[in-house]
Amino acid sequence: MENRGRSSPPRGPRPGASERRLSPSRTALLNTLRDQPEPLTLAALVAASSLHENTVREHLDGLRHAGLVRRRRSQPSGRGRPAWLYEATGTDPDVAEYAGLAAALAASIARTSPDPEEVAAAAGEEWGHQLARGRGAAPSSPEQARDEVVALLSDLGFDPEVERDSPSQVRLTRCPLLEAAHRQPVVVCAVHLGLVRGVLAEHGADPDGSRLLPFAEPGACRLVVPPD
Repeated sequence: MENRGRSSPPRGPRPGASERRLSPSRTALLNTLRDQPEPLTLAALVAASSLHENTVREHLDGLRHAGLVRRRRSQPSGRGRPAWLYEATGTDPDVAEYAGLAAALAASIARTSPDPEEVAAAAGEEWGHQLARGRGAAPSSPEQARDEVVALLSDLGFDPEVERDSPSQVRLTRCPLLEAAHRQPVVVCAVHLGLVRGVLAEHGADPDGSRLLPFAEPGACRLVVPPD
């Protein structure tokens, strides 16, 4: 007998969620999560997006409902309920493990070093020297050295944007270790500034005067790389 009532739901999984219906703000938030090798807390996402906490929470709930984001509790530390950690679905576990190690090292430096910023900056400078040598660095003009810094930061995932009228001003619109930078900004940001200075020095440019302003503006940190 033919069933003229309500039809049964189709078998199998539902179609993948379409991203064409996402708002620009929600798309930007999803891209931030996709660009990160580790899960992020709500607080880190608020700092990165400069959106209100309630707005970010609403976007995250929508992305979770669409199957584009998942969440889990962080490890307990001190009093209170552990924070939620958010990540885009499909995150590479090997990359996430690397990010977790970097975050643990940053926390260790902050906890055990008498001067965490100096230790982190020195480590970053050595890293910058090594990376520049591996890319065939040679003495060049200050402007060329700055271009090499921007190119390296682009390869590392910072998505730098150089201001057309002021090339010493660089917006870093991505951070490959955003959650670690949010938790340990002194250490992580010092490593990144040291990296820049090490690359400049390896190219024969004066690194003095270079500055990194974390979370300086909506959607970006600001790096100052003086031309001389």
